[in-house]
Amino acid sequence: MLRVTSPHTHSTRSTGQLMRLVVFATLPGLVAMTLAFGWGSLFNVLLASASALAFEALVMKLRGRPVLFYLRDCSALVTGVLLGLALPPYCPWWLVVTGSGIAIILAKQLYGGMGYNPFNPAMVGYVVLLISFPVEMTQWAAPAATLAEGQSLMGLAEGFKQIVAGVPVDGYTAATPLDVMKQNSGQTMADLYASDPTLSAGWLAGAGWEWVNLGFLLGGAFLLYQRVFTWHAPVAMLVALTVMSVLFFDGSSASNGSPVFHLLSGATMFGAFFIVTDPVSSAVSVRGRLVYGALIGVLLYVMRAWSNYPDAVAFAVLLANFAAPFIDYYTLPRTYGHTKARRATEKEEH
Repeated sequence: MLRVTSPHTHSTRSTGQLMRLVVFATLPGLVAMTLAFGWGSLFNVLLASASALAFEALVMKLRGRPVLFYLRDCSALVTGVLLGLALPPYCPWWLVVTGSGIAIILAKQLYGGMGYNPFNPAMVGYVVLLISFPVEMTQWAAPAATLAEGQSLMGLAEGFKQIVAGVPVDGYTAATPLDVMKQNSGQTMADLYASDPTLSAGWLAGAGWEWVNLGFLLGGAFLLYQRVFTWHAPVAMLVALTVMSVLFFDGSSASNGSPVFHLLSGATMFGAFFIVTDPVSSAVSVRGRLVYGALIGVLLYVMRAWSNYPDAVAFAVLLANFAAPFIDYYTLPRTYGHTKARRATEKEEH
């Protein structure tokens, strides 16, 4: 019997070509991160990509598979790039390598490789690191706009030494806007924006973070134009997140921020267009993708507002990955030759 597995994507392009388009689309966001936080994210991406490819090659060699054939599909490269972008700039080198190993070996190859993994590998690597090494994973670099007078972002040499040493440098780390919002619940939004340098130096959602999210939005729009994925899951996620933030926002910091703040803070656009759209671990049908994306948007807001994790894109995605088969089961598409979709509880007529 022929077993058909994900991804169920029909395209004249090869898998390698699609994956390279995804890598290319991350460049606006990566450039924005580099300008805002320094060279740390670029170091992360390069090291995570190299180590992900190395782990992929090692597993293929151990399995007796043609190494170059599997490396050419660029799926391991995409996993490394996405993990590198998700990690804090200037985090220790061993953290990046460990996350890449977890993503490739445990979250991907342990299930059989590309098309068989039920969870997004990059997000599995990220979550395991966050739970195991919370200190290193919460040391986010301060944006350039908030540095003290006469201070500038770390140069290439200094940044490289920082990654090798793995010791946070005072004055170069700061709380993210989502951290600030969660830790200050007794002020009006106007007072909070005026008192916190990360928020006051920004436009609507914190210095640097707005441009990072706009960069990933631009990359996502490019992928939509290239029809790498459909709009259903990312738009459903963003709409659900917006609706939730509208419902609970009353102008105070206790209400967890405005809709624009949530859309342009943290990993919102990165998650919407580069993580939620993973064809392997997401829902398959059109209705399923709408439900899948909306579920992630709701979970993201709930966790940002009431959990211990200020930005919970990875947790929301993994929970939705777990629910994706259930969503597919109840959102079956219309069978060819039938006028309406068959419910999952109905027996198919022969």
